[in-house]
Amino acid sequence: MNPTLSLPTLARRAAAIAALALATTTAALAQAYPARAIKLVVPYAPGGSADIAARLVTDEWGKALGGTLFIENKGGAGGNIGVDMVAKAAPDGYTIGLQTVSLAINPALTPRMPYDTLKDLAPIGLVASSQHVLVVNNSLPAKNVKELVALLKAEPGRYSYGSAGAGSTFHMSAELFKAVSGAPMVHIPYRGGGPAMMDTMSGQVALSFPVLSAAQPHVAAGKLRALGVTGSRRSALMPDVPTIAEAGVPNYAFETWFIVFAPAGTPGPVIDKLNAALNQALGSAALKERMTKEGFDPTPSTPAQARARLEKEMPQWAQLIKERGITTE
Repeated sequence: MNPTLSLPTLARRAAAIAALALATTTAALAQAYPARAIKLVVPYAPGGSADIAARLVTDEWGKALGGTLFIENKGGAGGNIGVDMVAKAAPDGYTIGLQTVSLAINPALTPRMPYDTLKDLAPIGLVASSQHVLVVNNSLPAKNVKELVALLKAEPGRYSYGSAGAGSTFHMSAELFKAVSGAPMVHIPYRGGGPAMMDTMSGQVALSFPVLSAAQPHVAAGKLRALGVTGSRRSALMPDVPTIAEAGVPNYAFETWFIVFAPAGTPGPVIDKLNAALNQALGSAALKERMTKEGFDPTPSTPAQARARLEKEMPQWAQLIKERGITTE
């Protein structure tokens, strides 16, 4: 040992050597990644919007990444079971997940979360956004959003809306509508958006907020009347239907967005490689066309931007849920 070097100096050198070795190992790992197929966990049953978004993007994403992604549906607990599966997976980039805006909503709805959203997950990037649409039974006298709000306020407690279940995006878009418009409605939760929409058609409930792409065929066939889309701008799928904000409820806007994530601790270069390939896929003209036809707007982002959206919306939803007394019971 060089007697001229002090112990603190030696410690700093050792730390620097260890850091360099770690960085070299991590870079090599990222360069070789992916060496096998990557599991993309969708925390819902097949056929829902999250599953559709995942199936739209996986092929192009895999091609851009130079590997293969396969989907595993792991539903239950409003998406928490599947997300927890990712949170507890090895942080090696081979188990990742895709979730909706419910990733920001669920912590305020679930008293005992199995994971910590911001500590246990590492956002990879945003995938897309989509809208819901306010539809009413054809027999309802309200022909536009202003008339609907007036009708609901005139007879509080008489009219009900159906949702895909307590805590679902269908439910939260309607509760946000109630909060912003001041219009009272009774919530009737269903096991899925399809049954809620069917009961809106039959008149068992007066209205609902289904995913726009699912409602569009029924609106086009005259089985439902669309009063407004929930997003901040009109949709190419229903260009003649105004946004709810422009139709009479200013400051209302609700979009379902989709985010992909890995377990916390996944090496940064692996996250960056996944993100770059995802954004390349979302820039594909063919994928854009397919997503638009299904009612999705591609939303490329950086990992930091995806995390920022989570951090921004989590307290907003927590406040609404507390003020409205919303529960999953």
